[in-house]
Amino acid sequence: MRYASITDRLSGLGSGKWALHIQARAMAAAGIPVIELTIGEPDLPPDRALLDEAARAMYAGRIKYSNGRGEPAVLEALVAKYRKRRADVTEANILCFPGTQTALFAVMLGLAEAGDEVLVGDPLYATYEGVVASTGAAIRTVPLRPEHRFHMQAADLEAAITPKSRVLLLNNPHNPSGAVLTREEVIAIGEVCRKHDLWILCDEVYEELTFGAEFHSPFDMPEFADRTIAVASISKSHAAPGFRSGWAAGPAEFCERLLPVSETMLFGVQPFIADMTAMAVSQPFDTARQMRERYSRRAELAAETLGGSNVIKPLMPEGGMFILLDVGATGLDGEAFARRLLREKHVAVMPGGSFGENAKEFVRLSLTVPDETLVEAVGHIADLGQELTGLAAKRA
Repeated sequence: MRYASITDRLSGLGSGKWALHIQARAMAAAGIPVIELTIGEPDLPPDRALLDEAARAMYAGRIKYSNGRGEPAVLEALVAKYRKRRADVTEANILCFPGTQTALFAVMLGLAEAGDEVLVGDPLYATYEGVVASTGAAIRTVPLRPEHRFHMQAADLEAAITPKSRVLLLNNPHNPSGAVLTREEVIAIGEVCRKHDLWILCDEVYEELTFGAEFHSPFDMPEFADRTIAVASISKSHAAPGFRSGWAAGPAEFCERLLPVSETMLFGVQPFIADMTAMAVSQPFDTARQMRERYSRRAELAAETLGGSNVIKPLMPEGGMFILLDVGATGLDGEAFARRLLREKHVAVMPGGSFGENAKEFVRLSLTVPDETLVEAVGHIADLGQELTGLAAKRA
């Protein structure tokens, strides 16, 4: 039988990148105790008021079809949210989607196609390769360097641009590194994009999870507003990943042209979840502050547990819910180290190579477990590092 070419383009770009996470889950299901530090699921529940609002709306009959752009209440709430960042935002600048991932997929369909290139920082979030490949476009990576704490440099972006370049997919705050771009860095990146007439697609799902670093976006800057689309959701900010509620904010003409694409995909989100989202976006909740405090503290705990090790070296995050550990001094890359860690210590982490070439000597740890569990896991990581370097010394 014949298949569409998209199935070939996406082969290996789905759950395959999470093979070690899947293996860890299988071990746990078989009764083997595993400390899971692989995926970014908040360990706080959503605020009870949001759950009550979703239930209220459901029982009130808010379970019928929606429209393609978004329910009136959530559109109003999102306009108010983005007007705090840029005064000219209206409902014409907003489209609602079931989660950031769907928003990324739809927006990229509207920006790139076969023969185009999409610029993405390396390391990159694991689904970005599939998002770009689905359009027929090719990824062109921009090196994010450990010596710059994985902050994208405008000069590296400019060096990567070719005549085929159409879009910069910019993740800020960054997953997996936790890097948060400065205002000066965002402006420099925006100027390169303006010079080369590139769209800027900003994944800003960690906007509210920064550890003291101020968040900046080209969406907020008038000189870049006509080429920038920001996507986000309540998955991280309100600890509600399973509700799949997100959006895109961008130029009115872009949103109007993308609306039929969105409507063809799904024709609206669930009204009762939209009501919950409207409450989440429009009212003050303490969830993000609690998560910022927890994840920042746990990153410090991980570094303290390593005790200044010259074998396993933490790269302290500026935001998000992960920490990268450099394991290169063990003699193994992140993939080999993570597999050995799971096999011998029953600790599951993500190999840095799942996120790109420039993270191959790292592993990524989720900070979404209790403090004592994280300390135990990092202790096992430190032990494996010492064992590996001891073995290396004996071989020498």
